Amino acid sequence: MVKYVLALARGTCCDDVVKGSIAILQEDFVKRYKLIVPCILALYLIPSHTMAQDEPIMGFWPNELARQQSWEESFRALPQPDSLRAYMRWITEEPHHAGGPGSKKVADYVLNKFRSWGLDASIETFEALMPVPTERRLEMLEPTAFVAGLKEPAVSWDKDSSDEGQLPGYNAYSADGDVTGQLVYVNYGVPEDYEALEKLGIDVAGKIVIVRYGRSWRGIKPRLAADRGAIGCLIYSDPEDDGYVPGDILPDGPYRPWNGIQRGSTMDMPTYPGDPLSPGWASEAGGRKLDMADAETLVKIPVMPISYSDALPLLENLGGPVAPSDWRGGLPMTYHVGPGPSKIRLTLKFDWAISPVYNVIARIEGSTFPDEWVIYGNHHDAWVNGASDPTSGNVALMEVGRAFGALLKEGWRPKRTIVLTSWDAEEWGLIGSTEWAEKHQVELREKAVAYINTDSNGKGWLNAGGSHSLERFVTEVARDVTDPKTGDSVLDAAKKRRQSQAGSEEKKTEIAERSTLAIGALGSGSDYTVFIDFLTIASLNMGYGGASPGGVYHSAYDSFDWYTKYSDTTFEYGRALSQTTGTAVMRLASASVLPFSFSESVSTIGGYVDEIEVVHKGIADAPALDFAALRSAVDSYGAAASRYESAMNSAGMKSPGPSAMLARVNQLLYKTERSFGYEEGLPKRPWYKHQIYAPGLDTGYGVKTIPGVREGIERNNWDESRTMMNVVTGALTQVAEQVNSAAIILESW
Repeated sequence: MVKYVLALARGTCCDDVVKGSIAILQEDFVKRYKLIVPCILALYLIPSHTMAQDEPIMGFWPNELARQQSWEESFRALPQPDSLRAYMRWITEEPHHAGGPGSKKVADYVLNKFRSWGLDASIETFEALMPVPTERRLEMLEPTAFVAGLKEPAVSWDKDSSDEGQLPGYNAYSADGDVTGQLVYVNYGVPEDYEALEKLGIDVAGKIVIVRYGRSWRGIKPRLAADRGAIGCLIYSDPEDDGYVPGDILPDGPYRPWNGIQRGSTMDMPTYPGDPLSPGWASEAGGRKLDMADAETLVKIPVMPISYSDALPLLENLGGPVAPSDWRGGLPMTYHVGPGPSKIRLTLKFDWAISPVYNVIARIEGSTFPDEWVIYGNHHDAWVNGASDPTSGNVALMEVGRAFGALLKEGWRPKRTIVLTSWDAEEWGLIGSTEWAEKHQVELREKAVAYINTDSNGKGWLNAGGSHSLERFVTEVARDVTDPKTGDSVLDAAKKRRQSQAGSEEKKTEIAERSTLAIGALGSGSDYTVFIDFLTIASLNMGYGGASPGGVYHSAYDSFDWYTKYSDTTFEYGRALSQTTGTAVMRLASASVLPFSFSESVSTIGGYVDEIEVVHKGIADAPALDFAALRSAVDSYGAAASRYESAMNSAGMKSPGPSAMLARVNQLLYKTERSFGYEEGLPKRPWYKHQIYAPGLDTGYGVKTIPGVREGIERNNWDESRTMMNVVTGALTQVAEQVNSAAIILESW
């Protein structure tokens, strides 16, 4: 008997061995070892790349593993590249920006697909302020005359690059204005760039600034410029970043051509996302709205994106100091800072319309815990045709819906309710997801187990960010999905990729020996923001990339033809994304004990405290800050994590406990993330409640970890830092208590 069991466990068995082992099990062991049989059979059914993994799937009792693994294998066989391609071709046939007719057509298409697959689906409608331009003009008056073209020409091989109905190149939520002034080049327009200008004796007050895309959320750039007295802002894509420097440009290659323009919102999202007129509550027809003058997230000066073709003559005619070496981009000229002699006139006018927002919501009711929700979303609106952003992710979501519909017909039922969501108006400032979550916030705070987000997808390697209590869970999911290129697991592929990019042998060894795939912290920039930052729901953002070229982001060239020529041409990574997110949703929805693990969270937060203490020590003449209580709270959290994991390991050797106790454990587990919330929010931006993760106030996309403390130190606001240290200490103490409570229940089984 032993040799048969070992052969099965090692994955070296042949058909005769399988038959022999099953016969022996049936005759002699089934009655005594009911839990062993399905486990051994499950090992045989797992793909070869997972056979080396001795650990079972977190959250499932031994007698549940075979059934769960069987359903997962059935699911992962269902997503098909041809289906993904067909969905993308339909969705990207026309421009479909939020507020336009194309967005409703796409929402209806997704809705009808969900319903055709047997899912209970509907459209939930909101509304939001979404201005569109009525006048755009940029001209140089001195030292020579020049009028910017502000247009993206069609590419011969891309039929969609000339579609009617495209939004022009503009920045949503720019102020109206007709301003004239000297030009100043401010590099990426982040705070340290203005500090460098100050050292050069250059003031941007009364000037128009020109800034290149990158290193911060685009909405930060005009806000910081306005704070320093600038009267207008131009944002251009430098060819060093996504033009001819990294590779060949359109029409001969994938990168941004001379006339390519990056559209995008300039809403001040680090203050709050969503409709600018309804911070914290849903924007619905007839509902309460702020006056525009009171909306904190609206830009105060006119701002417009331009191509590097239009930027070149403006920059060529700048004088003043030569720009610092790290300010120089890829244009064929010497970069100067100014001010002038370039003198610019910028004219912008907008129709400040309130437009509808269409969210598609599909539900699969849970069989055991219907009031515990697992939510998975991707947005469907685009600035133009949007094949990469967002359709590559949205079609993967749709294929998960199709596969789930097929499983339901075969008898599969998740224990928890699954909510699949295709959001609208993400591009404008995460509007669809934010308004939906704000409307349902009371219910979501009580019922939401986790939120999984995807956005753009390409070819390459799995990347994930999110709540670190889900890091081990992500690792197990990655272990069980096949990498399209290598045939290994996507976990192995991701680790090898990280090792190849590691800067030292020590770092390579650390990656190889780490038991989990490290995930990043989330800032902002996609639809997870309202879930993790406002509602403090455990969240993940997942996608494949690293081997796809950039260069068409938010342009008219992000099309089906471009995507199928240069990105995930076979849609194999789209299938991998469906397999990854679908497996994650299935596990969260059906685990008997939710697969949260806290040791990774403890070590990560401890690392953040170390970083902050180093920053504090590096500030000359900084007053003392007492980190002792904060470190003690981290230690308490660590002790609770160890106790919980020990209790869970012991419980896994027993039969499941009473259902009421199990339900209580799960509630404690998924509500641990809630304890990281602080109802008063972060200083200067109360909408952001999470005390461990937030977008930086002056970086936007980029995360600031333990943001209340960290940003207080960065601003030399020591009272603020001390106050927020107490808040974070209290949050960690509360999380530790919850984890301990879950451990105590498990220990009592």
